[in-house]
Amino acid sequence: MCGALRPSDAGKKAVLMGWVNRRRDLGNIIFIDLRDRTGVTQIVVNIELNAAIHEKAEQLRNEYVVAVIGTVKKRDADTINKNIPTGEVELVAEELRILNVSKPLPFLPSDTVLANEEMRLKYRYLDLRRDAMQFNIELRHKVALAIRDYLSSAGFFEIETPFMTRSTPEGARDYLVPSRVQPGTFYALPQSPQLFKQILMISGFDKYFQIVRCFRDEDLRADRQPEFTQIDLEMSYPQPERVWEVVEGFLTAAFKAAGHEIKTPFPRMDYDDAIRQYGVDKPDLRLPAFTEVRDCFAPADLEQLAINKDLPVIAIRTPKVGELSRKERDDIKPLFVSKGGARVFEDFKRIENKFPEAGAKVRQKAGAAADDLLVLVVGSAQSGRDDHPAGKRKVTPAELAIYASAGILRVALAQKYADRHGIFKKSGDPEKDFCFLWVTNFPMFEYDENERRWVAAHHPFTSPHDEDMDKLETDPAMVRALAYDVVLNGTELGSGSIRIHRQDIQRQVFKALAMTEEEARSRFGFFLEALEYGTPPHGGIALGLDRIVMILAGADSLREVIPFPKTAAAKDLMCEAPTPVAAGQLRELGIGVVAKK
Repeated sequence: MCGALRPSDAGKKAVLMGWVNRRRDLGNIIFIDLRDRTGVTQIVVNIELNAAIHEKAEQLRNEYVVAVIGTVKKRDADTINKNIPTGEVELVAEELRILNVSKPLPFLPSDTVLANEEMRLKYRYLDLRRDAMQFNIELRHKVALAIRDYLSSAGFFEIETPFMTRSTPEGARDYLVPSRVQPGTFYALPQSPQLFKQILMISGFDKYFQIVRCFRDEDLRADRQPEFTQIDLEMSYPQPERVWEVVEGFLTAAFKAAGHEIKTPFPRMDYDDAIRQYGVDKPDLRLPAFTEVRDCFAPADLEQLAINKDLPVIAIRTPKVGELSRKERDDIKPLFVSKGGARVFEDFKRIENKFPEAGAKVRQKAGAAADDLLVLVVGSAQSGRDDHPAGKRKVTPAELAIYASAGILRVALAQKYADRHGIFKKSGDPEKDFCFLWVTNFPMFEYDENERRWVAAHHPFTSPHDEDMDKLETDPAMVRALAYDVVLNGTELGSGSIRIHRQDIQRQVFKALAMTEEEARSRFGFFLEALEYGTPPHGGIALGLDRIVMILAGADSLREVIPFPKTAAAKDLMCEAPTPVAAGQLRELGIGVVAKK
């Protein structure tokens, strides 16, 4: 391989094959940097040793594919390249074969300035030759292999589940596949193997896993793709802590394969605490938590500032930002996203000047140093409506609006001023660079304002807490789920739960979701029947492999760690998919295409 030769190989014959990364013609001597996925070796073609080979080497251009036979030679001391592992040797060519030529390229894999992403995706086969992409794909392989090895050694069976199954619309839209042999019917590509892995527990395979492709027809962003890969597992008879232990084990193996040591067990946090302290159920622990500072203000102060005295007053501290200019303070306002009447006070110094006693208390309670940025998020005097079914929760909807607004701003401020405080820069300390967290005890249901009904917060097969079973129909707002998410640096890596294993409870949950008996039988009849045949308690989780590798690679987008991704418009620019199909194919399937209104 082109990255294999070392000084100890001097004097040996070698055969190298790869792409011409660079050619330097010095007249009688031509130097060729030959590249494959392992690295680069310098080839020397000397006209005095072989004129025919030299003539052939003159024809070479970037990305020609060649084979070279020659003798390994140590480089002279003044020509050693310390930047590459093969930099102390070169191969003196004795035979050269051009295996294939290349058209002029739209961009070179060796370019230091990247082509725009659209160009890179159109010519993905060229983009994948770049060192960074080769590294990312190799990293993906190592991570997946480490996870497989760990789970296999822990007694899990890797079992494949179907890609063509029935549509059970709940959450994201399905990708549908028409059946030719059953006209008018459709398969669906799985959003996850959820029901199949639960049925495997019913079938007696008490430890299952799969690194599996899943499909969701939803709007895309940097951390979403229409087809993605997840690490899916299920266990019989577990408590949540046992699932967490397994996940921490395979993540430790995965991160070790990438050269990082992580600390376990991960900290744990109740959902309500995550909302109160961070405004989101996937908090980034690299940033300081909120501070509730309403009690730092006198009632008259709150009234003068038009702050709702019944809602939280949140102080956001961003460390080591330093003094902000007037323009920089103004730049904070566009970062603020108000949820339900929340307001922002971006100029804390103005509050300190007008209310010095309150300002001093806020600064002390928030633990803010002189060079820390302080911003307040509050409820306006008019906000605070909790007169709907979700209003009974520990964190009411009106409070949630304040916390959510502060949560968005907290991250936006840190990202904007990252260069100043360095929180997002790699420190070399795994405990600071990789902040894992288990978030637990999610609400079982969320209230859908548009449909005026309760919907499943995770999915409808999640088990409620035993002590909340009696509230399923009478007080759904207060039902907690045996659900848990694993979070890393503000990114949800995976979501799981202990499942419902009794048919009577599953029917209760469907009823709480306003699903009729007929709807339940139509969507999930086969699963409800399976629950009647001795189903053991079981639970599991699914983690996004793409997201894990993205974080390990330090990439900003999933497209950097997926070999053949889709664009934000769900297009494959290389294959030019999706495409229309021939009228004959549609007739065979009994499908007609109509214009979308």
